Amino acid sequence: MTLADLNELSPEQARQVLSSCCGVTRWLDAMVASRPYQSLDHILATAKAASLRLKADDWREAFARHAGERAGGLDAAWSVAEQSIAAHSSEATRKALAEVNQLYEQRFGHIFLTCATGKSGDEILGEARARLLNEPARELMVAADEQRKIMRLRLRKLLGTTGPGQARA
Repeated sequence: MTLADLNELSPEQARQVLSSCCGVTRWLDAMVASRPYQSLDHILATAKAASLRLKADDWREAFARHAGERAGGLDAAWSVAEQSIAAHSSEATRKALAEVNQLYEQRFGHIFLTCATGKSGDEILGEARARLLNEPARELMVAADEQRKIMRLRLRKLLGTTGPGQARA
């Protein structure tokens, strides 16, 4: 998809497409209302600004949406690809990740979320274990920052660019 394509979609269609990057209602409202986008930098700056206005309940909505991605769609395919690092880890690491994920969700009430790009399964496991020590309010902010990183990567994927600069017009 190009920026021009995104700009030309109906509000409902744009909301649907952008929801693959972040499923928060208030973020989607801001993103759809901010069109047309002039450049990749413009959409990324708008996405960041909109995400910085989100509250705790908005982030919980994002985490719940992220947890449900395995149901299908573009975001589900991206989620599987993003998490494939853990799938290529040893059996012991996969088992430990499953256990720490369960502990994390029990402690914080939402899934463990990290931008897994470039991380090994063991690195993710270490991060999850360390984050279990956070206070809930602090961890919510850490998880929100990870969600922002994922959102940025997914916007780049959506627009067919993974590097800096302009998306295709």
